[in-house]
Amino acid sequence: MIETPPLVDQYCHGVLRTELGLGTFEAQLVRSAGPPAAGTTFFDTQTGFAVRRWCPPLLGLEPHATPVRYLARRRELGAAETARRLLRGSRVAAYLVDTGVAGDLTGPKELALAGDAEAFETVRLELLAEQVADTSGTVAAFLANLAEAVHHAAAGAAAFTCATAFDRVSAFDRTTAFGHPDGPVTSPEPPGPGEVRGAAGRWLAGRARGGAVQDPVLLRHLLWSAVASGLPLQLHTGAGDPAPLTEFVRATAGLGTRLVLLGGHPHRHRHRAQLAAAFPHVYADTGAALGRTGAGAAAVLAELLELAPFGKLLFSSGGGRLPELHAVGALVFREALGRVLGGWVAEGSWSWRDAERVAAMVAAGNARRVYRLDRP
Repeated sequence: MIETPPLVDQYCHGVLRTELGLGTFEAQLVRSAGPPAAGTTFFDTQTGFAVRRWCPPLLGLEPHATPVRYLARRRELGAAETARRLLRGSRVAAYLVDTGVAGDLTGPKELALAGDAEAFETVRLELLAEQVADTSGTVAAFLANLAEAVHHAAAGAAAFTCATAFDRVSAFDRTTAFGHPDGPVTSPEPPGPGEVRGAAGRWLAGRARGGAVQDPVLLRHLLWSAVASGLPLQLHTGAGDPAPLTEFVRATAGLGTRLVLLGGHPHRHRHRAQLAAAFPHVYADTGAALGRTGAGAAAVLAELLELAPFGKLLFSSGGGRLPELHAVGALVFREALGRVLGGWVAEGSWSWRDAERVAAMVAAGNARRVYRLDRP
């Protein structure tokens, strides 16, 4: 086995405090717009099988326990004790928690207590803008208060994160944000003051109809505000056009801000790894892809290790709402990493010493360096 230190989970969310029934649990297990196929459940997925493989032993059951048996044991223990056992059993030393997700979720301090670990906050830019908008009456006040909020958040957070900027690049976005509806994105630079005021005014005027930050100019302003702070910036890369992300990466090179590219398989994990290889300030997340691919996780991880420098890959579970997803993310990662690196050692391509050194980098060391977690 390849030994790894306690992990740094560099991107996750809190867990639900409430008890869950079968239907409610399944709804959190897999992202879906509708119910499972007739005669099946969402346990009939790679994620569901991974939960049944790795989580039951942490709750005192045999591996591969049936969903009914597993959930009965979960109810018997209660939500808090279940979370405590699952989180501590995953051997995570530190969590970076995106607190921008709605719901009755544990915050960083509660997650740290449950997991017997450290926890640090990553501030979601879109939520920060929404909170500022609620206390700002005019466009000028909103922009001034937003600048102050970003500065204040940067003093206490480990990173900023943006969930939507690169999911929303469509033909409309190209026209409004970049002025090129059919051609390549050629203007990833910070928007001008007039553009920002116009975008803020449109968004503030329309907040009664929805509220979420969707205007691409305003999103671009948020991104560049985060870049100016100097904190690492986590970017959800989504499944949209990859050109805007690539152009933003190029535009931010040499500015001192580290970009960490988040995303799940099969959405552009190879592209993220290639960007990490090409740009010194870019890092790639192993992410929730491993938990979602379950038994196939080793193949996905091997691709990342083939494309990105080893000092540019960071572990995360991507877990949220269910502590099972945090645990599965960690345990599947360890198993996949051991299988991949151990295989290379067995065939003589790597030494054990090098394998364990790389494992420690991806598991924790890279994240501690990128986010400066060990600074006094």
